[in-house]
Amino acid sequence: MQLLSLTVLLSLISSTVSCGGHGIRARDVQKFDPLPASAAGLPLNSDGYFVESLGHGTYMITDGIYNSMFLISTEGVVVVDMPPTTGHRLFWAVGNLTHQPITHLQADPRRPVPHVTFDTAYTLRVGNQTLELDYKGEAHMAGNIFMFAPAAKVLMVVDIVFPDWTPFSELGQAQNVYEYIKAHDLILAYDFKYYIGGHLGRAGNRTDVLVNKEYVGDLFTNCVAAINLTTTNDPVLGAAALLGPVFASNPGNYWAAFSVYIEATTSWCANKTNEKWEHRLAATDVYQYDNAAVVIQSLRVDYGILGPFGTS
Repeated sequence: MQLLSLTVLLSLISSTVSCGGHGIRARDVQKFDPLPASAAGLPLNSDGYFVESLGHGTYMITDGIYNSMFLISTEGVVVVDMPPTTGHRLFWAVGNLTHQPITHLQADPRRPVPHVTFDTAYTLRVGNQTLELDYKGEAHMAGNIFMFAPAAKVLMVVDIVFPDWTPFSELGQAQNVYEYIKAHDLILAYDFKYYIGGHLGRAGNRTDVLVNKEYVGDLFTNCVAAINLTTTNDPVLGAAALLGPVFASNPGNYWAAFSVYIEATTSWCANKTNEKWEHRLAATDVYQYDNAAVVIQSLRVDYGILGPFGTS
């Protein structure tokens, strides 16, 4: 089955809404906060993609949702990741810039099976281009590779930083929150000029990474504060105020109490974080609760911060 282009997909969705078909009706669609101008993205061409030259034969390509990069060398083209929605557009982009064939594809674990693998580090040299590949641990999930093109000073690390945007749901689907947070310092250890995060519009820079690190730090701090408040006499999050009514209405139902506890601390953390970040990053109102939720769970499981459920 062929993937629909983003333009066609959005057109179909718009038709369904405007025609009042069997899809979601326009009046049922939730209205989110307007996006800041900085998150507008790059102008796509008539074929649905945009290519940005980053220097030294290194390019970023985006379809507005996914982005990846490719390097043109004197002996072939190195493609770094091939997102599912980019598809043939990537071949068009390469073909419009060079007659060199694509000789190497650096893919993540969800793409076609690679012919060359490595444990911690691998340097790929093709003609006049060099690509340094490093595995520094899970970052946000197992197999997340740091990909650095030193000539152009371009670093690609997927699903950690989304320039101008709040991270995707649950911190980019992070399977290890501790490693996700640590990844920011690993990124900043590189001498890079451009950062490619794998999604949405433009290429980022060091400032974008520092901003995301600040955001995640605030989110973490606020979630810790939310859990700690449950061990006090706080009139909202204090255990007596929060859990007393639950047990009174649901005697012995610990799942009900725990569910209310998780929801209340997550909401408090999300709202507290939005007080600072609502107008600094795009879509904080979309995924702030999800991002707070994954941190709350990590604090409980990975950090042993248990609030009223811990031992005294």
